[in-house]
Amino acid sequence: MNAQYIGIDTSCYTTSAACAENGSIVSDRRTMLRVASGERGLRQSDGVFQHVRNLGKIMPALMADADRAKIRAVAVSTRPRPEQDSYMPVFLAGKTAAITLANALDVRLIELSHQQGHVRAALYGNEQLMGRRFLGMHISGGTTEIFTVGSNLEIGLIGGCADLHAGQLVDRVGVSLGMAFPSGKHMEVLASERSGEPAVRLPIWVRGTQCSFSGTESAAQRLTEQGTDGADIAYAVYDAMARTFHKLIVNAADETGLDCVLIAGGVASSGLLRKMLCERMAKRGHVDVRFGEARLSSDNAVGIALMCQDICTGRLEA
Repeated sequence: MNAQYIGIDTSCYTTSAACAENGSIVSDRRTMLRVASGERGLRQSDGVFQHVRNLGKIMPALMADADRAKIRAVAVSTRPRPEQDSYMPVFLAGKTAAITLANALDVRLIELSHQQGHVRAALYGNEQLMGRRFLGMHISGGTTEIFTVGSNLEIGLIGGCADLHAGQLVDRVGVSLGMAFPSGKHMEVLASERSGEPAVRLPIWVRGTQCSFSGTESAAQRLTEQGTDGADIAYAVYDAMARTFHKLIVNAADETGLDCVLIAGGVASSGLLRKMLCERMAKRGHVDVRFGEARLSSDNAVGIALMCQDICTGRLEA
């Protein structure tokens, strides 16, 4: 009988649960946390409350999709990064649900990190990279990091953003332009009204494998105050991110000798950013750039469920 594996992830802005079987996705249930109009984020306490409420709806729906008799293990993201001192309260909601479910089913419980889940979700469709060492990049509202990924999905941090994360840059500028939070989809639609070279160009800062977006945001906010066309500002934000990530990737490749990068995270779901970055890399780069499926780039439990299967079947070590 084929086995099934459950994954649960309660990140800053998404409650999610998934079921995997034979390397495929049986169920992918998720819902976004609600952020009040005009706000640029949530307090952790509010996030925990919403996750608890959402899990009461998501878990019954997931279990209706799954076959209880086939479930062999439950995995959950319990921390942002795969480090001992990595902590964020929102993950406690998912951990509690996972412990309860694993005990009720009398199956194994596996604790993982949110970042590893992102990497494994991006590997769905890129499985030829499994077992290899490559560069990884995680770009989202809470993380902008570049790292090495080992054969057992070990993550070795190389660099990243010193202040503002990529998703925060997009969201802050988007909210200033009157968009709802999170602003990524709205910003991309607005930016797509432009084409060719940007009408305005935002400054970027990259030193080796470190970058900064605070100056980029300040320049974008000044343009907003000056009444610059919103489409031009939105396009310039994506152009600035593409230039920044291009430099980070090339510098990391030179530092490590690795020639392939897998990009994950909610910001990586942007078709416009993917196009800009790949075009820039094709002209001035020597690195194979890979992305996961766009629908699996944002926060979700699919990678956690797939890692659960990998560990239980011996493809990965616990």
